[in-house]
Amino acid sequence: MTPVEHFRDTVARTPFTALAPMQDVTDLPFWRLMAQYGGPDLYVTEYFRVREGSRLEKPILKSITQNPTGKPALAQLIGNHIPSLIRTARELQQHPIAGIDLNLGCPAPVVYKKCAGGGLLRDPAQVDAILGALREAVEIPFTVKTRIGFDDSAVFEELLPLFAKHHIDLLTVHGRTVREGYRSGVHYDFIARAVEALPCPVLANGNVYSATKAAAVLADTHAAGLMIGRAAIRNPWIFHQIRQTQNGETPFIPTGHDVLGYLRDLFETVRPPNLDEKSHVSKMKKYFNYIGLGIEPTGDFLHRIRRTTTEANLFAICTDHLEHDQPMPLDPFDLALKPSDVLAGEHR
Repeated sequence: MTPVEHFRDTVARTPFTALAPMQDVTDLPFWRLMAQYGGPDLYVTEYFRVREGSRLEKPILKSITQNPTGKPALAQLIGNHIPSLIRTARELQQHPIAGIDLNLGCPAPVVYKKCAGGGLLRDPAQVDAILGALREAVEIPFTVKTRIGFDDSAVFEELLPLFAKHHIDLLTVHGRTVREGYRSGVHYDFIARAVEALPCPVLANGNVYSATKAAAVLADTHAAGLMIGRAAIRNPWIFHQIRQTQNGETPFIPTGHDVLGYLRDLFETVRPPNLDEKSHVSKMKKYFNYIGLGIEPTGDFLHRIRRTTTEANLFAICTDHLEHDQPMPLDPFDLALKPSDVLAGEHR
């Protein structure tokens, strides 16, 4: 099958799963690792930054040209300059992608302050113009990932007719506003509203942290599937567990040794060539920020990890907590975090 045929076959087999794009995390090595652990049905690249004079970023392009997963991949764009978005979409269609995805949801201030990503939700007229231009330029599936508004979810009712008007092929809805970040609860009723209003498949995104939660979200929203990001860093088996649950099987429960093995695989797989040990250990902490939420409930693991600078000490800490054959929890722990903590709410 061609990538486009593979995509259409995938979205016809509901419910299906997708790995959420996370900048500087879900790169080619991480895709390879996810596939080894049972991976999703669909992948989305990190976003290509689009502006006047921009070029396709080679490390992200490798996820397409060297896609090791055997699954279809969407190429995601972020930006607001329509001629450049059209140019980039046409360039990407020369590569083996399943579709073009437009980012309307990134909540990072560095992005939304430039009226890109989630910042575009403040301007439905501009969203309309971008959707129309891309729909005309994209000859393969055209998809969108959005939040439910910038700081006011009322705009969502303005956005839904635009998605229908431009005949997008798939919509992923993260059920929070941009301003809510990851710290509020997820408004699944807005996802259900999109399912009801649109003819295209809708993926539910936000706080899908276990197979049990996945089943509940699907039941509540009637979505065609689920997009999962942060939980897949913590638990790389989650897509496999979801499929097992859907098939009426008992989901796989990893032991401490299983998680320790995953951490070693992760450390080696995402290690860039020629990066010194201290820098790589520092890089790994962004993964461990999520993984630590599933290790133990006191915060001691994360506290120690954040202070280490060597590979030996990093894995000594991991071994202290994971050198056992007891089953690990499938749900993350509710650690006592400050509202200002980078992790606050991100396990949910």
